[in-house]
Amino acid sequence: MTRRLRYPDAAEELGVEESWLRRHIKALPHSKLGRVVYFTDADLERIDQLHHHEPSTGPLAAAPTPTPSAGAHPLADLRPLPRRGKKLATVS
Repeated sequence: MTRRLRYPDAAEELGVEESWLRRHIKALPHSKLGRVVYFTDADLERIDQLHHHEPSTGPLAAAPTPTPSAGAHPLADLRPLPRRGKKLATVS
């Protein structure tokens, strides 16, 4: 049987305040049974995926950041589009 957690239990599982869940409920996966809001384990996993951020720099970063001498950035050749109403110039 699937667990159905109410606000206090779901907040404890996620490590957030209950008020945070209530404020962000429209953007969070959840289920309702009448007026009762509850969260399943799949909902909690999805919330964690949506709001989990790993550090990209510093001592806690998973991988070292690339150095500028490692070559040109893969998107370095991109150029902005011309203003509206202007024809796109052909690049040769």
